[in-house]
Amino acid sequence: MNGPVNLRRHSSSEYSSERLEVINGVAVNMPATIANGQRPKVDRKASSPMMPAFMTSAPGKVIVYGEHAVVHGKAAMAAAVSLRSYLLVTALSKSQRTISLRFPDISFSHTWDIDDLPWALFSKPSKKKFYYDLVTSLDPELVKSLQPHLTVISPHVTGEQRKIHYSAAISFLYLFLSLGSQSFPGCIYTLRSTLPIGAGLGSSASISVCLSSALLLQIRTLAGPHPDQPRGEAELQIERINRWAFVSELCIHQNPSGVDNTVAAYGKAVHFKRHDYSKPPTAMPLYRFPELPLLLVNTKQSRSTAIEVGKVTKLKRTHPEITEHILDAIDGVTESAHRLISDPGFDPENQASAEVLGDLMNVNHGLLAALGVSHPRLERIRELVDSAGLGWTKLTGAGGGGSAITLLRPNTKPDQLKILESQLDAEDFERFGATVGGDGVGVLWPAVLRNGTDEEGGEEIDQEKFLKADGREGVEKLVGVGVQEKREGWKFWRVSSE
Repeated sequence: MNGPVNLRRHSSSEYSSERLEVINGVAVNMPATIANGQRPKVDRKASSPMMPAFMTSAPGKVIVYGEHAVVHGKAAMAAAVSLRSYLLVTALSKSQRTISLRFPDISFSHTWDIDDLPWALFSKPSKKKFYYDLVTSLDPELVKSLQPHLTVISPHVTGEQRKIHYSAAISFLYLFLSLGSQSFPGCIYTLRSTLPIGAGLGSSASISVCLSSALLLQIRTLAGPHPDQPRGEAELQIERINRWAFVSELCIHQNPSGVDNTVAAYGKAVHFKRHDYSKPPTAMPLYRFPELPLLLVNTKQSRSTAIEVGKVTKLKRTHPEITEHILDAIDGVTESAHRLISDPGFDPENQASAEVLGDLMNVNHGLLAALGVSHPRLERIRELVDSAGLGWTKLTGAGGGGSAITLLRPNTKPDQLKILESQLDAEDFERFGATVGGDGVGVLWPAVLRNGTDEEGGEEIDQEKFLKADGREGVEKLVGVGVQEKREGWKFWRVSSE
């Protein structure tokens, strides 16, 4: 099998005459006449072969312009970052009726009995959601039904780590029960991420996109990806993944903006605006967004997105007119950057173009600092970069700690960069060399890498190799997308501008 099963695309009008059926553990759309018992006689195999192990991957994100303003209905521009999450799906034998979620990077592992899960409630006609549905809020009754299956996880873990484990478990179970069925095959879902958690880089959304794409592939509702896939079909597939990733984000963040999962699904960059949370956001993929070199620095200063968002909300309540002016100014920065990048004459390697983007980053950071969401560690990073004269720096994400991004000048010399990096290391910052503007969600089906050869076979990625990969560098060396070593076999859903 060279890739995910290709199914014909359904129009919305066809859904009314079809019903979701489960065949050999896979949910498929069947014509209503067949679903109602009028089945033509067909020859069936006794059993289908076991699904091969496969992988999905999705990037993290950086908000280049517009954080905080986006919460208040303004525009934001976010871009995919080359640090990614990876999910390996391994099918079990038919006699093993369990699902396991393994996430060694957060020291989490748990197994559930498939038949013990609350399928009856999730399958009720008034509750059941289908892969093409738009879900903008969680069903409280469904959430409540999961609690007995969540209280048993990580019994000896407390505090912040337990909250992280709980978030991973509830987002996985809610998606699994919404998209799967009781006859679903037993599987092990193993997650690895090269993204630091809690650093404002969209790690949870990256993982959510990995989970939603994997489950949608398992129920065979995705076609491709393949090079000649029509643009409209590719966009439909990505949006389907994105919608369910947003449901996962709802489980984790309660009130997410949707920007993180949109970037993780689409890749490149997105011009994003959300006025009404009961409707899909206005998300415009920026196909011309260039791959830009960044220095990404994690302050290692923990912070709460909710607290930082609350600061701005309180300031707006106390000083409404001033705060609204600042938010409008941030919106103006985002729109200016959008016009620049959309201009056919834009050249990111041109010093003048880079200067404009950099100046806009400086202005954006100053406005965010005026809202009270910067931090001394973030300001120190800016001070070091400015002193070296190597680029333009701003906080990314909620602020209050988290991460900063630096757009490097086109003429930056390696020896100059090494001096700056040594200064950052000396002050206990965590730094990453990265690019923005790369691919979104992708799949490796089966989980075999060609490694630059045309030979049959290749390097099979199994549980043992994946679990033993040592940290970020080990994961990237084994399965990494976009790393120096050849990692052929990965395919991506792409929507071109043509």
